[in-house]
Amino acid sequence: MNEEFYLEDEDDEVEYYAVRPNKTRIKKEIAEVFAMAEEICGLSAAQIAEFELPEPIEQALRDAGKMGQNAAKKRLLKYITARMRELDTDAIREKLDRLKNRSAHAVREHHQAERWRDALLADSGNGQITELVGEYPDADTQHLRQLQRNAQKEAKDGKPPKAARQLYQYLKQLIADAGAAYQSESDDDTESIE
Repeated sequence: MNEEFYLEDEDDEVEYYAVRPNKTRIKKEIAEVFAMAEEICGLSAAQIAEFELPEPIEQALRDAGKMGQNAAKKRLLKYITARMRELDTDAIREKLDRLKNRSAHAVREHHQAERWRDALLADSGNGQITELVGEYPDADTQHLRQLQRNAQKEAKDGKPPKAARQLYQYLKQLIADAGAAYQSESDDDTESIE
């Protein structure tokens, strides 16, 4: 890791000097990898497996995720950090960012489905269904009307909201499918540009 450079003096003698690595930069890199390892250990085992890390590191991350905030977890995270520094941390960071982005999409889809469900339940006519079908052309209008009527009837009768949950699940799937189709189209567009 030491780089060498040389200077020629007047007598044409070459003097070699060793350049030490920048300790501050190294400490910053270690801190970034430690923070990344700490973030990854907070994920589920299935999400950790998506990183395709060597088995000892993957197992250590799962174990660290089960621990509370104590000295043993910190030691384990230091071990993980040392092992991860031997790997391509940029690729790991990219996967982590992609995973966090996917989680943000899921939360957004959840909120959209809740808003649509509430709007459909508040509307006694077809205005909201028409608007929904305009935004999501793949929606099954007849099925939506049936779910809407059932959910409104349940609410009126004071029954458990089974149909409202079914309506929410249908809307959530509809929104997720539309998002996946949009993502697929944008990926195709990106590939055709390159």
